[in-house]
Amino acid sequence: MAVRIRLARMGSKKKPYYRIVAADSHSPRDGRFLDRIGTYNPMIEEIIINDERLNYWSGVGALPTTTVARLIRKYRKAAAPAPV
Repeated sequence: MAVRIRLARMGSKKKPYYRIVAADSHSPRDGRFLDRIGTYNPMIEEIIINDERLNYWSGVGALPTTTVARLIRKYRKAAAPAPV
């Protein structure tokens, strides 16, 4: 089973909200998933990621999609402490 870390669309029309999930690559976009890792709200540019779950799934070989990889980089850059 190939596991991908990807977005699942939630919310209503014109008000998208995404869950960052670990899912089998063959399951539908909004279908069955294995674990919820975080959320992304593009309306207010809010990214919330559970680092422990992300590290677990990355450790067992789950690959993020290009969009999720970009969101992870953005999240880690914002969470990093500013240099003194």
